[in-house]
Amino acid sequence: MNDEASGQAVDTGAATHAFDAFLRDDALLKVRDLSVRYRRGGKIFVAVDGVSFDVAPGETLGLVGESGSGKTTIGRALLKLLPKADTRVDGHVEYDGLNVADLSASDLRAIRSKLQMIFQDPISSFNPRRKVQDIVGEGLEIQGIRKAERLERVDRALNDVGMSRTMVEGRRPHQFSGGQCQRIAIARALAVGPELIVCDEPVASLDVSVQAHVINLLQDIRQKRNLALIFISHDLAVVRNVSDRVAVLYMGRIVEIGTGDAIYQRPAHPYTRMLLEAVPVPDASRKILPSVAPTQASSRSAPPSGCRFRLRCPRAQAICGVQEPKLASMPYGQFAACHFPHDEPAPGMKTVEQA
Repeated sequence: MNDEASGQAVDTGAATHAFDAFLRDDALLKVRDLSVRYRRGGKIFVAVDGVSFDVAPGETLGLVGESGSGKTTIGRALLKLLPKADTRVDGHVEYDGLNVADLSASDLRAIRSKLQMIFQDPISSFNPRRKVQDIVGEGLEIQGIRKAERLERVDRALNDVGMSRTMVEGRRPHQFSGGQCQRIAIARALAVGPELIVCDEPVASLDVSVQAHVINLLQDIRQKRNLALIFISHDLAVVRNVSDRVAVLYMGRIVEIGTGDAIYQRPAHPYTRMLLEAVPVPDASRKILPSVAPTQASSRSAPPSGCRFRLRCPRAQAICGVQEPKLASMPYGQFAACHFPHDEPAPGMKTVEQA
């Protein structure tokens, strides 16, 4: 066992109650114990397992984790975009006082304009035969908005993303660059007047310079329209520039959640620390010591007992294989699900106290 973890395990006896108090009753979106399971080849695949969080009006929550951690599944589950066949969704998703799971197809259609999604690959979500102006106004057309008002709202949405009707008129998606297509996708989401947008890896396929432009664009639009965002990404550096709060996911569960300052300056969970150490830093003198043991295979259909990260964690002790850690309050304000959390600053990070 690692000497760092030789101390007493954190007492998580009251952790559940403490985290429940952390969740807000006045949030725009409330997610409680969300679970998603798929049936594949006679086996049950657990994609999301007991996830709870909330999003306030005008707030951005970052969901971050490795590929396969459940980020995109959560985003699609919130908007009821998962395939119905061989999929089971449990838990409670409440938007503006409405239980989304209980809504009929017509009721869901009525609030669909308030809950929108921006996809990682915008071009694949476009009808290649339709003109861009029609794509942006498609949602308004479905709502039965009159043509004059529809054109006005399409123009406003395009202007918000730095484009115009003249720029897109008569053109189709393949005639635009990747960054322009992502702006068109954002405009399509904005046109219907949403209150919350799920951004699923919206900059992952873009060049770094274009990424920065799209991130700044989303920030400006959020402030202008008082939008709430759920920003999904595997890149902590990107999430840091966008999010008010960050939730770190591992194998379908939140292992750490809190403000950006707490997560990035004092990461408590070993997995969060591993993700931060993987972020490239332009400092040749900085030495990175591996904080994670070699990966051992973990099955999503039969996850390990106790802590799901323990097979990769150098701090793991006997209790980690027996007792599953719950989200417990950490000294710097965040919650982490770890029996032996870190207390020291992140490597190379200047904390608020040191600044």
